[in-house]
Amino acid sequence: MIMGSIGSNLQEVKQRIATACATAGRSANSVTLLAVSKTFEAAAVRAAHDAGQREFGENYVQEALAKIEALAGLRPRPVWHLIGPLQANKTRAVAEAFDWVHSVDRLKIAQRLSAQRPAALPPLNICLQINVSGEASKSGLVPAEPAELADVARAVAALPRLRLRGLMSIPEPATHFEAQRALHRVLAQALAALNAQGLQLDTLSMGMSADLEAAVAEGATIVRVGTAIFGRR
Repeated sequence: MIMGSIGSNLQEVKQRIATACATAGRSANSVTLLAVSKTFEAAAVRAAHDAGQREFGENYVQEALAKIEALAGLRPRPVWHLIGPLQANKTRAVAEAFDWVHSVDRLKIAQRLSAQRPAALPPLNICLQINVSGEASKSGLVPAEPAELADVARAVAALPRLRLRGLMSIPEPATHFEAQRALHRVLAQALAALNAQGLQLDTLSMGMSADLEAAVAEGATIVRVGTAIFGRR
């Protein structure tokens, strides 16, 4: 990977987002680009930061903590998002170091994050992970069980030192645009249903390098892009 290419890759991805937003009749500013830097070294994150990127997504807690420490001097400070699975024994470190957690799939994890979030820090932004494809191999709450999802969402929203922002999904790959849209639509409908019950959620974390256009068409507010920025892993 050539560090110099990261800046041009970022511009290409931002143009894709802008074009997708224009097609959908949305403002380009309504979608946040989350650069997924998992498995790439701190130098790649620094190069992206130098090119103006501020939001970074990591899958693995220990790897992320090392990068957060190595890049602590960057200004403005990067905004760190955990988008990978979170085990109960890692919640304290995450509560202390991250700004967002997209992968909360059960109330217990949210309760631990709430209890362990330092009072001196702003509330930790939370997304509930939804298994929109129903895959047995994937974590997440099931949208076909709306009562359970609503119960968990209300319980998380009531926890101190957390701010429930919305929903996240990692759907099974689909090659056709309309099939991609259909999967993202499940998440958008789940968010709308929760808001209709009185919650005030503003975040749909969905879409990656291969399907960000379909995600934007269905209302994504955060797209998680790694390969198109940093290259193949």
